[in-house]
Amino acid sequence: MILLLVVSAVTFAIFFLLPRMAGQTADQLAQQYIGKSPSKADILAVKHNLGLDQPLYVQYWHFIKGIVAGATYDLGPTTAHCNAPCFGYSFKTHEAVWPQLTSRLPVTVSLAAGAAVMWLISGVAVGVVSALKPRSFFDRAFMGVALAGVSLPMFFTGNLAILLFTYQWPIFGRTYVPFTENPAQWANTLFPAWCSLALLYSAIYARLTRSGMLETMNEDFIRTARAKGLRERNVVVRHGLRAALTPIITVFGMDLGLLLGGALITETVFSLHGVGQYAVQAIDDNDLPPILGVTLLAAFFVVIANLLVDLLYAAADPRVRLS
Repeated sequence: MILLLVVSAVTFAIFFLLPRMAGQTADQLAQQYIGKSPSKADILAVKHNLGLDQPLYVQYWHFIKGIVAGATYDLGPTTAHCNAPCFGYSFKTHEAVWPQLTSRLPVTVSLAAGAAVMWLISGVAVGVVSALKPRSFFDRAFMGVALAGVSLPMFFTGNLAILLFTYQWPIFGRTYVPFTENPAQWANTLFPAWCSLALLYSAIYARLTRSGMLETMNEDFIRTARAKGLRERNVVVRHGLRAALTPIITVFGMDLGLLLGGALITETVFSLHGVGQYAVQAIDDNDLPPILGVTLLAAFFVVIANLLVDLLYAAADPRVRLS
Protein backbone atom coordinates (compact mmCIF):
# COMPACT_ATOMS: atom_id res chain seq x y z
CA MET A 1 0.00 0.00 0.00
CA ILE A 2 2.81 2.43 0.90
CA LEU A 3 4.60 1.63 -2.35
CA LEU A 4 1.43 2.29 -4.35
CA LEU A 5 1.02 5.64 -2.59
CA VAL A 6 4.60 6.54 -3.48
CA VAL A 7 4.03 5.51 -7.10
CA SER A 8 0.80 7.52 -7.25
CA ALA A 9 2.54 10.59 -5.82
CA VAL A 10 5.48 10.33 -8.23
CA THR A 11 3.17 9.73 -11.20
CA PHE A 12 0.93 12.62 -10.22
CA ALA A 13 3.95 14.88 -9.89
CA ILE A 14 5.25 13.83 -13.32
CA PHE A 15 1.99 14.70 -15.02
CA PHE A 16 1.08 17.84 -13.10
CA LEU A 17 4.25 19.22 -11.49
CA LEU A 18 6.87 18.76 -14.21
CA PRO A 19 4.87 20.68 -16.86
CA ARG A 20 4.70 23.65 -14.48
CA MET A 21 8.41 23.36 -13.70
CA ALA A 22 9.02 23.46 -17.45
CA GLY A 23 7.15 26.75 -17.65
CA GLN A 24 3.63 25.59 -18.54
CA THR A 25 0.95 27.52 -16.64
CA ALA A 26 -2.39 26.31 -15.34
CA ASP A 27 -4.08 28.33 -18.09
CA GLN A 28 -2.13 26.43 -20.74
CA LEU A 29 -3.03 23.09 -19.13
CA ALA A 30 -6.71 24.06 -19.10
CA GLN A 31 -6.54 25.24 -22.71
CA GLN A 32 -5.79 21.68 -23.84
CA TYR A 33 -9.38 20.73 -23.00
CA ILE A 34 -10.94 23.58 -25.01
CA GLY A 35 -11.27 24.11 -28.73
CA LYS A 36 -9.27 26.58 -30.76
CA SER A 37 -9.23 30.29 -29.90
CA PRO A 38 -10.88 30.07 -26.45
CA SER A 39 -11.85 33.15 -24.53
CA LYS A 40 -10.31 34.10 -21.20
CA ALA A 41 -13.60 33.32 -19.46
CA ASP A 42 -13.67 29.82 -20.96
CA ILE A 43 -10.11 29.13 -19.79
CA LEU A 44 -10.87 30.34 -16.26
CA ALA A 45 -14.04 28.25 -16.12
CA VAL A 46 -12.28 25.06 -17.24
CA LYS A 47 -9.36 25.70 -14.89
CA HIS A 48 -11.78 26.03 -11.98
CA ASN A 49 -13.78 22.94 -13.00
CA LEU A 50 -10.63 20.83 -13.24
CA GLY A 51 -9.25 22.17 -9.97
CA LEU A 52 -6.10 23.48 -11.68
CA ASP A 53 -6.40 26.75 -9.76
CA GLN A 54 -5.79 24.89 -6.47
CA PRO A 55 -2.39 24.02 -4.95
CA LEU A 56 -0.84 20.78 -6.18
CA TYR A 57 -1.15 19.00 -2.83
CA VAL A 58 -4.88 19.78 -2.75
CA GLN A 59 -5.27 18.34 -6.24
CA TYR A 60 -3.40 15.18 -5.17
CA TRP A 61 -5.57 14.83 -2.07
CA HIS A 62 -8.72 15.05 -4.19
CA PHE A 63 -7.29 12.38 -6.50
CA ILE A 64 -6.53 9.98 -3.62
CA LYS A 65 -9.89 10.73 -2.02
CA GLY A 66 -11.63 9.95 -5.31
CA ILE A 67 -10.02 6.48 -5.42
CA VAL A 68 -11.42 5.68 -1.98
CA ALA A 69 -14.75 7.53 -1.88
CA GLY A 70 -15.46 8.60 -5.47
CA ALA A 71 -15.58 12.13 -6.86
CA THR A 72 -17.95 14.62 -8.44
CA TYR A 73 -16.70 16.79 -11.31
CA ASP A 74 -18.17 20.17 -12.20
CA LEU A 75 -18.63 20.35 -15.96
CA GLY A 76 -20.20 23.81 -15.95
CA PRO A 77 -23.91 23.41 -16.60
CA THR A 78 -23.85 19.77 -15.44
CA THR A 79 -21.95 17.54 -13.05
CA ALA A 80 -20.46 14.06 -13.48
CA HIS A 81 -20.15 11.61 -10.61
CA CYS A 82 -17.34 9.05 -10.63
CA ASN A 83 -17.96 6.10 -8.31
CA ALA A 84 -15.17 4.64 -6.20
CA PRO A 85 -12.59 3.58 -7.12
CA CYS A 86 -12.33 6.72 -9.22
CA PHE A 87 -9.05 6.89 -11.14
CA GLY A 88 -9.97 10.21 -12.70
CA TYR A 89 -12.34 11.54 -15.33
CA SER A 90 -11.50 12.17 -18.96
CA PHE A 91 -12.78 15.59 -19.93
CA LYS A 92 -12.07 14.84 -23.59
CA THR A 93 -14.14 11.66 -23.88
CA HIS A 94 -16.42 12.57 -20.93
CA GLU A 95 -15.97 9.13 -19.39
CA ALA A 96 -14.67 7.92 -16.04
CA VAL A 97 -11.31 6.16 -16.30
CA TRP A 98 -11.97 3.13 -14.07
CA PRO A 99 -14.90 1.65 -16.07
CA GLN A 100 -12.81 1.98 -19.23
CA LEU A 101 -9.92 0.13 -17.57
CA THR A 102 -12.09 -2.71 -16.27
CA SER A 103 -13.84 -3.17 -19.62
CA ARG A 104 -10.49 -3.45 -21.44
CA LEU A 105 -8.63 -5.43 -18.79
CA PRO A 106 -9.91 -8.91 -19.88
CA VAL A 107 -8.36 -8.38 -23.32
CA THR A 108 -4.99 -7.49 -21.81
CA VAL A 109 -5.15 -10.38 -19.30
CA SER A 110 -5.97 -12.82 -22.12
CA LEU A 111 -3.04 -11.56 -24.17
CA ALA A 112 -0.55 -11.57 -21.29
CA ALA A 113 -1.57 -14.93 -19.80
CA GLY A 114 -1.50 -16.86 -23.07
CA ALA A 115 1.80 -15.37 -24.18
CA ALA A 116 3.36 -15.93 -20.74
CA VAL A 117 2.57 -19.66 -20.82
CA MET A 118 4.06 -19.99 -24.30
CA TRP A 119 7.27 -18.06 -23.66
CA LEU A 120 7.89 -19.68 -20.25
CA ILE A 121 7.53 -23.26 -21.51
CA SER A 122 9.42 -22.74 -24.77
CA GLY A 123 12.14 -20.54 -23.28
CA VAL A 124 12.91 -22.84 -20.35
CA ALA A 125 12.81 -25.98 -22.51
CA VAL A 126 15.20 -24.50 -25.09
CA GLY A 127 17.52 -23.25 -22.33
CA VAL A 128 17.69 -26.67 -20.66
CA VAL A 129 18.44 -28.50 -23.94
CA SER A 130 21.12 -25.96 -24.85
CA ALA A 131 22.74 -26.26 -21.41
CA LEU A 132 22.82 -30.06 -21.56
CA LYS A 133 24.46 -29.96 -25.01
CA PRO A 134 26.76 -26.91 -24.86
CA ARG A 135 28.50 -25.82 -28.06
CA SER A 136 26.55 -28.42 -30.05
CA PHE A 137 24.57 -27.81 -33.22
CA PHE A 138 21.33 -27.59 -31.22
CA ASP A 139 22.86 -25.14 -28.77
CA ARG A 140 24.13 -22.82 -31.50
CA ALA A 141 20.89 -23.09 -33.51
CA PHE A 142 18.65 -22.40 -30.51
CA MET A 143 20.76 -19.49 -29.30
CA GLY A 144 20.81 -18.06 -32.82
CA VAL A 145 17.02 -18.16 -32.97
CA ALA A 146 16.90 -16.66 -29.48
CA LEU A 147 19.18 -13.81 -30.55
CA ALA A 148 16.99 -13.13 -33.59
CA GLY A 149 13.86 -13.21 -31.44
CA VAL A 150 15.13 -10.70 -28.91
CA SER A 151 16.50 -8.44 -31.67
CA LEU A 152 13.39 -8.19 -33.85
CA PRO A 153 10.96 -5.48 -32.68
CA MET A 154 7.32 -6.29 -31.99
CA PHE A 155 5.97 -4.04 -34.73
CA PHE A 156 7.96 -6.12 -37.25
CA THR A 157 7.13 -9.63 -36.01
CA GLY A 158 3.52 -8.67 -35.28
CA ASN A 159 2.87 -7.21 -38.72
CA LEU A 160 4.69 -10.14 -40.32
CA ALA A 161 2.42 -12.59 -38.46
CA ILE A 162 -0.67 -10.64 -39.56
CA LEU A 163 0.53 -10.58 -43.17
CA LEU A 164 1.26 -14.32 -43.29
CA PHE A 165 -1.46 -15.86 -41.14
CA THR A 166 -4.34 -13.44 -41.67
CA TYR A 167 -4.02 -12.25 -45.27
CA GLN A 168 -1.64 -14.62 -47.10
CA TRP A 169 -2.98 -17.75 -45.40
CA PRO A 170 -6.21 -16.78 -43.62
CA ILE A 171 -5.85 -19.23 -40.74
CA PHE A 172 -6.52 -16.92 -37.80
CA GLY A 173 -9.19 -14.29 -37.29
CA ARG A 174 -8.74 -10.62 -36.40
CA THR A 175 -11.94 -9.92 -34.44
CA TYR A 176 -11.48 -10.48 -30.72
CA VAL A 177 -14.17 -12.58 -29.04
CA PRO A 178 -14.33 -12.95 -25.23
CA PHE A 179 -13.42 -16.34 -23.79
CA THR A 180 -16.85 -16.74 -22.21
CA GLU A 181 -18.59 -16.41 -25.60
CA ASN A 182 -16.44 -18.65 -27.80
CA PRO A 183 -13.22 -20.12 -26.34
CA ALA A 184 -12.08 -21.55 -29.68
CA GLN A 185 -12.40 -18.26 -31.55
CA TRP A 186 -10.86 -16.44 -28.58
CA ALA A 187 -7.72 -18.58 -28.84
CA ASN A 188 -7.76 -18.45 -32.66
CA THR A 189 -7.74 -14.65 -32.64
CA LEU A 190 -5.05 -14.25 -30.01
CA PHE A 191 -2.68 -17.00 -31.20
CA PRO A 192 -0.62 -14.79 -33.60
CA ALA A 193 -0.21 -12.17 -30.87
CA TRP A 194 0.80 -14.85 -28.37
CA CYS A 195 3.41 -16.22 -30.77
CA SER A 196 4.82 -12.76 -31.50
CA LEU A 197 5.18 -11.95 -27.80
CA ALA A 198 6.52 -15.43 -27.01
CA LEU A 199 9.22 -15.07 -29.69
CA LEU A 200 10.40 -11.87 -28.05
CA TYR A 201 10.32 -13.02 -24.42
CA SER A 202 11.26 -16.69 -24.80
CA ALA A 203 14.64 -15.66 -26.16
CA ILE A 204 15.42 -13.92 -22.86
CA TYR A 205 14.27 -16.92 -20.82
CA ALA A 206 16.24 -19.36 -22.96
CA ARG A 207 19.47 -17.45 -22.35
CA LEU A 208 18.73 -17.08 -18.62
CA THR A 209 17.94 -20.80 -18.27
CA ARG A 210 21.00 -21.83 -20.23
CA SER A 211 23.40 -19.74 -18.15
CA GLY A 212 21.78 -20.84 -14.89
CA MET A 213 21.82 -24.52 -15.83
CA LEU A 214 25.45 -24.42 -16.98
CA GLU A 215 26.42 -23.08 -13.57
CA THR A 216 24.14 -25.37 -11.56
CA MET A 217 25.06 -28.62 -13.30
CA ASN A 218 28.66 -28.23 -12.12
CA GLU A 219 27.71 -27.87 -8.44
CA ASP A 220 28.66 -30.45 -5.81
CA PHE A 221 25.06 -31.44 -5.04
CA ILE A 222 24.54 -32.43 -8.68
CA ARG A 223 27.52 -34.77 -8.53
CA THR A 224 26.18 -36.15 -5.25
CA ALA A 225 22.78 -36.81 -6.80
CA ARG A 226 24.39 -38.67 -9.69
CA ALA A 227 26.58 -40.65 -7.29
CA LYS A 228 23.43 -41.82 -5.48
CA GLY A 229 22.25 -43.41 -8.70
CA LEU A 230 19.37 -41.06 -9.50
CA ARG A 231 18.11 -41.07 -13.04
CA GLU A 232 19.52 -38.28 -15.20
CA ARG A 233 16.04 -36.83 -15.78
CA ASN A 234 15.50 -36.48 -12.04
CA VAL A 235 18.92 -34.92 -11.62
CA VAL A 236 18.24 -32.35 -14.34
CA VAL A 237 14.64 -31.47 -13.44
CA ARG A 238 14.41 -31.89 -9.67
CA HIS A 239 17.88 -30.66 -8.77
CA GLY A 240 19.44 -28.72 -11.64
CA LEU A 241 16.48 -26.84 -13.10
CA ARG A 242 14.87 -26.22 -9.72
CA ALA A 243 17.99 -24.51 -8.42
CA ALA A 244 18.29 -22.42 -11.59
CA LEU A 245 14.70 -21.14 -11.47
CA THR A 246 15.29 -18.25 -9.05
CA PRO A 247 16.35 -15.59 -11.60
CA ILE A 248 13.73 -16.88 -14.05
CA ILE A 249 10.95 -16.42 -11.49
CA THR A 250 12.18 -12.89 -10.78
CA VAL A 251 12.15 -11.84 -14.42
CA PHE A 252 8.87 -13.63 -15.10
CA GLY A 253 7.09 -11.77 -12.30
CA MET A 254 8.28 -8.40 -13.58
CA ASP A 255 7.47 -9.18 -17.22
CA LEU A 256 3.99 -10.49 -16.47
CA GLY A 257 3.20 -7.58 -14.15
CA LEU A 258 4.26 -5.04 -16.77
CA LEU A 259 2.29 -6.80 -19.51
CA LEU A 260 -0.86 -6.85 -17.38
CA GLY A 261 -0.48 -3.09 -17.16
CA GLY A 262 -0.82 -2.91 -20.94
CA ALA A 263 1.10 -4.23 -23.94
CA LEU A 264 1.05 -0.96 -25.88
CA ILE A 265 2.76 -1.98 -29.12
CA THR A 266 1.25 -5.48 -29.33
CA GLU A 267 -2.31 -4.32 -28.72
CA THR A 268 -1.88 -1.53 -31.26
CA VAL A 269 -0.41 -3.81 -33.94
CA PHE A 270 -3.11 -6.48 -33.53
CA SER A 271 -5.95 -3.95 -32.99
CA LEU A 272 -6.81 -5.34 -29.56
CA HIS A 273 -8.90 -2.98 -27.46
CA GLY A 274 -6.99 -3.51 -24.24
CA VAL A 275 -5.43 -1.33 -21.58
CA GLY A 276 -2.35 -0.68 -23.72
CA GLN A 277 -4.34 0.64 -26.68
CA TYR A 278 -6.35 2.79 -24.27
CA ALA A 279 -3.07 4.31 -23.05
CA VAL A 280 -1.89 4.93 -26.63
CA GLN A 281 -5.13 6.74 -27.46
CA ALA A 282 -4.81 8.85 -24.31
CA ILE A 283 -1.23 9.77 -25.22
CA ASP A 284 -2.29 10.75 -28.74
CA ASP A 285 -5.08 12.93 -27.30
CA ASN A 286 -2.81 14.35 -24.56
CA ASP A 287 -5.44 13.16 -22.06
CA LEU A 288 -3.74 13.01 -18.66
CA PRO A 289 -6.32 11.20 -16.41
CA PRO A 290 -6.38 7.95 -18.46
CA ILE A 291 -2.57 7.93 -18.65
CA LEU A 292 -2.38 8.34 -14.89
CA GLY A 293 -4.93 5.57 -14.38
CA VAL A 294 -3.07 3.12 -16.63
CA THR A 295 0.22 3.92 -14.88
CA LEU A 296 -1.27 3.21 -11.45
CA LEU A 297 -2.85 -0.02 -12.69
CA ALA A 298 0.49 -1.19 -14.07
CA ALA A 299 2.20 -0.31 -10.78
CA PHE A 300 -0.41 -2.35 -8.89
CA PHE A 301 0.24 -5.42 -11.03
CA VAL A 302 4.00 -5.07 -10.65
CA VAL A 303 3.68 -4.87 -6.85
CA ILE A 304 1.42 -7.94 -6.75
CA ALA A 305 3.78 -9.82 -9.09
CA ASN A 306 6.77 -9.06 -6.85
CA LEU A 307 4.82 -10.32 -3.84
CA LEU A 308 4.02 -13.59 -5.60
CA VAL A 309 7.65 -13.92 -6.71
CA ASP A 310 8.81 -13.72 -3.08
CA LEU A 311 6.35 -16.48 -2.16
CA LEU A 312 7.47 -18.69 -5.05
CA TYR A 313 11.14 -18.42 -4.11
CA ALA A 314 10.65 -20.76 -1.16
CA ALA A 315 8.77 -23.31 -3.25
CA ALA A 316 11.37 -23.32 -6.02
CA ASP A 317 14.58 -23.27 -3.98
CA PRO A 318 14.81 -25.10 -0.62
CA ARG A 319 17.86 -23.00 0.29
CA VAL A 320 15.54 -19.98 0.66
CA ARG A 321 13.43 -21.81 3.26
CA LEU A 322 16.54 -22.82 5.20
CA SER A 323 17.85 -19.25 5.28
